[in-house]
Amino acid sequence: MKKFCSSKAAALTFFALFSAFSALTTGCSKKSSKESLNVYSILHEEETIALTQLFTEKTGIPVKYLRASTGELVNRVIAEKDNPLADILLGGASSYHIQADSKGALEAYKSKTAEKLPSYAVSENGTWTGFCVLSLGIGINQERYNKKFAHIPLPQSWDDLLNPAYKGEIVLTNPVASSTAYLFVQNQLQRLGWDKGWDYLLKLAPLVGQFPDSGSAPAKLIGTGEYALGVSYLHALAKYKTEGFKVIAIAPPQTAGDVDCISIMKNTKNLQAARRFVDFILSKEAQELLSSIDFTIPVNPEAKGAEGSVPVSSLDLIDYNVEIASTQKDEVLNRWSQEVK
Repeated sequence: MKKFCSSKAAALTFFALFSAFSALTTGCSKKSSKESLNVYSILHEEETIALTQLFTEKTGIPVKYLRASTGELVNRVIAEKDNPLADILLGGASSYHIQADSKGALEAYKSKTAEKLPSYAVSENGTWTGFCVLSLGIGINQERYNKKFAHIPLPQSWDDLLNPAYKGEIVLTNPVASSTAYLFVQNQLQRLGWDKGWDYLLKLAPLVGQFPDSGSAPAKLIGTGEYALGVSYLHALAKYKTEGFKVIAIAPPQTAGDVDCISIMKNTKNLQAARRFVDFILSKEAQELLSSIDFTIPVNPEAKGAEGSVPVSSLDLIDYNVEIASTQKDEVLNRWSQEVK
C-alpha cells in the first residue's frame, strides 16, 4: 500500500494530480505486478491504511490511495469518468454514489457476497454497495456542557438543538464538503418536510460556532472540549468515548441512517483487481477490522461490530430516501451556500 506521492494531493489541480499519479505508477515503487489498484478513499487515514494493507497481504495486489473529503473525491470521479485516475471510490454515503452513477461514472458489479447483505445496502443496478451502517447523533462534551449549561437538561432531540443558549457552542460539518452534514440536512428535510425542514436549518445555522469541512471534525472537537455539543456519526462519538474522552452520545428520535459505500470507476483499467477489492471490503474479515478501528456497524450479517458500538436495533430511524437525497443534492447545496454559508 502506498499513498499518493504528494502529502498535499487533496489540493492538487486535475493536471497536477494526473502527473503525480503517473509518477506513482512509474517511480514511487520498485515492485512490478500485473495487477494494481488505485483508490480514492473517503475513510480516515487509519482505516484506509489498515484495509489496503490487509488486501495486499491477502492478494499480493499493491494499492495506492488518495484520501480526501467526500465532495472533492466525488467531483473528481465525475470529472475523470472518461479517463479515471483511480479504480475505486471507498466510502461516502449512498446519495453521493448515486450522484456519480447518474453522471455515468460508475461500473456495475454485483459481488457474490452482496447476495447476503440487506437490500438497503445494495443498489439495484450494482454500481454501489454498502459495507457499514452510518447513523447520526448528538455529541456532548460532558465537562464543557456542565460548565456552561448546568441549568439546561441534555438535548434529547434534534429540535432541542435550537435552544438560543447554545449559540457558538455547536459544531456542525459543512454539507457542501461533507457527506456527514449532508445526511444531517436531509435528515431534517425528510423528517419535517421541505419548508419546515429549511426553517429548522436556518434557525440552527446562526447557533453553529464552526462548520469544518471534514466529517470527522465534530467528534474530535467535542471530544477535546473545544465545543460543548454538535452533530456527528454515532460511531465516531463511540470511538472517542472508548478512548477515554468525556463524551456523551445521544441517538435522537427520527434520526437518519445510511450506508458507507464502495464503487468501481467506469472505464477502470484494473477491473479484475477492483472487483477483488469490492469482494474483500464486503467480507466478514474486512468489516470486523473496520469496526475494530472506527466502531461502525458491519453490513455483512456474519460480521460483529466492535464492543461499544451502537447497535442499529436501538435506533429510531426515519424512512430515509436516498434517491430523494441524491436528486435534491445540487438544489439543496446551492441554497445552503446562498443562505447559510
